[in-house]
Amino acid sequence: MSKMDNLRAMREARYEQAKARGAQAGPTHPVLPPADLPETDAGGELCGHRAISGRTCTREAGHSAKSHRYA
Repeated sequence: MSKMDNLRAMREARYEQAKARGAQAGPTHPVLPPADLPETDAGGELCGHRAISGRTCTREAGHSAKSHRYA
């Protein structure tokens, strides 16, 4: 076998091992139900816009501000 054939064989063996480990592990990310949004101090509901980071907007629902306020 040449050097390249040896490298290919080792890479394929590592791939098969990783594939076998992945099949045994199952899903890695649990599916969470949507969170209930708290109400504002004035009694109205919150906007609820979600940022990429997962935080939610704390302004009132239907706010006219162009930006969201995350907490």
